Amino acid sequence: MTFAVIQTGGKQYKVSEGDTITIEKLPGDFKAGDKVTFEEVLVVDDGKDATFGAPFVKGAKVVGEFVTAGRAPKITVIRYKQKSRYFKKNGHRQPFIKVKINSVK
Repeated sequence: MTFAVIQTGGKQYKVSEGDTITIEKLPGDFKAGDKVTFEEVLVVDDGKDATFGAPFVKGAKVVGEFVTAGRAPKITVIRYKQKSRYFKKNGHRQPFIKVKINSVK
């Protein structure tokens, strides 16, 4: 089973062919079926041999397909200072995209 560790959006993900991952939103407009290429590959393992990058593996890339975009559930951010009448309440929904991994090269 071939897998790779990629870096995107300040996070690292272990992916293999057929996986669907939820990642931070990437810049640009995507339509369903568009190709997404990750070139920041940290590790590639084909079951027999592992290749580690310093920091990235040269020539390695992971190709995926854009599935959908959305926003995560709302979280509430509250800042409060007692005895000083300071109270701030904000809501936030983080945008994300779903990508189906097609190939690890």
